[in-house]
Amino acid sequence: MFKRRTPKSWALWFLHLVWPQGGWARAAHYVKHRVRRLPDDPGRIARGIFAGVFTTFTPFYGFHFFIAAGLAKVMRGNILAALMSTFFGNPLTYLPIGVISLKTGHFLLGTEFEEDMHIGHRFAGAWRDLKHNFWAMFNENEADWHRLSDFYDEVFFPYMIGGLIPGVLFGLAAYVLSRPLIAAYQNRRRGRIKAKLDEIKQRKAAAKAAKPPKPGKAAREPSGS
Repeated sequence: MFKRRTPKSWALWFLHLVWPQGGWARAAHYVKHRVRRLPDDPGRIARGIFAGVFTTFTPFYGFHFFIAAGLAKVMRGNILAALMSTFFGNPLTYLPIGVISLKTGHFLLGTEFEEDMHIGHRFAGAWRDLKHNFWAMFNENEADWHRLSDFYDEVFFPYMIGGLIPGVLFGLAAYVLSRPLIAAYQNRRRGRIKAKLDEIKQRKAAAKAAKPPKPGKAAREPSGS
């Protein structure tokens, strides 16, 4: 009943993952609309937003939902707000997030950030090591960890350390900005709902007052003696 008439191909699904059908502006507007309409305390929602934004500065790609949900639970924040706020990390922002985190991490560790380092090659090399070493358990090949070690030293560990500071800063900025906006929106929404209910009550009262009495229900006047 609710299935698409023309199923999405994998290519179209991946394209919409990178670029949503209505564009990232529309997707961001939708997420903002859903977050501020969450039926929860503004403080809890804002803490969930902090958790989601902070998580996008960690190198644990593929696990951001789980990390954001766990962090929101620890912070007593709204978990759904945390999940939706992980969309702060998207194909348009991952590159600057990665560069900021890597540069900050290498600076804190006292190591040098190679401007011409191709991060994609480091990821690919680490994956090749993992695949090679997995099959090495079943054949005569020897395990080789040098590419995975380079990836950890040059990318993963600096990224993990360096993402903490900008993650906290951006998360706090999102918390400070979102809490009063959500509170104001909820107050306006409650005011509109109250005004609508009052209007409905007034209409019912006016309709009841204007309704003529039913026959036979009129009050009888006392007869004189």
